[in-house]
Amino acid sequence: MAKKRFIAGAVCPECKKQDTLRWWQENDVEMVECVECHHTDRRLPQSVAESEQLSPQTKQQVIGIFKPE
Repeated sequence: MAKKRFIAGAVCPECKKQDTLRWWQENDVEMVECVECHHTDRRLPQSVAESEQLSPQTKQQVIGIFKPE
């Protein structure tokens, strides 16, 4: 089972609550789920700058995403 991590500062596109999204990877596909409304998003890996899930303030503070292998 993949380890799920919360995305600090992220806002759910469905319920608009902050810090409720968790991220994990399955078969090279990124999975994002809101623990409040259970909204789920699936996508191929992308850069932090292109992410729609992060607030503008958080994007400026992010250096990179840590992905342990």
